Amino acid sequence: MNWDWDKLRDKQDEYERRRGSQGGSGIPMPPGLDEVLSRFKGFKLPGGLLILVILFFVFFGSSIFFTVEIDEVGVIQRFGKYNRLCQPGLNFKMPAGIEQVTKVKIRRVYKEEFGFASVSQNFDTSRFVSENLDLGTAIMLTGDLNVAVIPWIVQYRISDPYNYLFKVKDVNSILRDMSEATMRIVVGDRSINEVISKREEIADAARQRLQTEMDQAESGLHIVTIEMQKTNVPEPVQPSFNEVNQAVQEKEQLIYKAREEYNKAIPAARGEARRVIKDAEGYALDRVNRAMGDAARFSSVYAEYVNSKDVTEKRLYLEAMSDIMPRLGQKYIVDSEQNNLLPLLNLGGAQLPSSAFPAAGGAISGDGGVSR
Repeated sequence: MNWDWDKLRDKQDEYERRRGSQGGSGIPMPPGLDEVLSRFKGFKLPGGLLILVILFFVFFGSSIFFTVEIDEVGVIQRFGKYNRLCQPGLNFKMPAGIEQVTKVKIRRVYKEEFGFASVSQNFDTSRFVSENLDLGTAIMLTGDLNVAVIPWIVQYRISDPYNYLFKVKDVNSILRDMSEATMRIVVGDRSINEVISKREEIADAARQRLQTEMDQAESGLHIVTIEMQKTNVPEPVQPSFNEVNQAVQEKEQLIYKAREEYNKAIPAARGEARRVIKDAEGYALDRVNRAMGDAARFSSVYAEYVNSKDVTEKRLYLEAMSDIMPRLGQKYIVDSEQNNLLPLLNLGGAQLPSSAFPAAGGAISGDGGVSR
């Protein structure tokens, strides 16, 4: 094979030139602008028909295939009429002009604020700007004819995309109107103290009532929660309201003290009454039992008396005398049949010697006995 030494020498010189321009690194230089333009001198654009075909596929390909995110669904309308729902993922529909898709986020939680504006549009609703209070919405009349400032938040999500898109023209407007009406109804049934101290109970009652109203309106919304912010009275009446609260607290304190004294005195009196009643019942039972015993004893004695009257009379007489005589004290007995002795009654209580009386006669003993 014959070598073209001139071409080889030219290539070697070009290689050396490029190598020298890159500091001897041996990395080839990119082609210059002139070289690139020279390469495209022979290139010709395709015909107009090919361009139209490419544009056709690009346009209809982008309108036929679409992606639905994990937190949303796609609502397909064919010639403007509802047709079907598309689940998350890659989906297919007919080209634009025939079918169109509307993506609805069904898992996102939205919120509406009433009576104030948040500092930031996040879910931290614990802070709000008091200067931005909407007094027309926040001021409400309670059941005891007091005025309260009640800001609140409604959090909701879309539960029915069909109703949300096609049943109600302006869902946000009806949500705000029904939320305000519901809150005024719930607050109007409670006192100012209940509104301030029972916010969770009021919020739960308002949520249930608002959900019922939204279901009747076929809004397609699910009320997640209603959160009531700090409830208070208007600033001009705040000092008077504080004085009323202080008076109510003092009243409750006095009531608690009175109840404490009541709880101490009443149980003690009831216990004493029960004790007296029990004593009376015991006494009555004792008297009844004694009477029944006496009646039984009398019945048994009467039965013996009927059997032997003489013996029973003597025994009763002796038992009666043995019971009566010791109770009489000092006694003097004089024999009325004694004729030969002057009866002497020792009224002074002095002892007379036994020799002062005849042996045959009777002498009166110091204890009232008679000795023979």
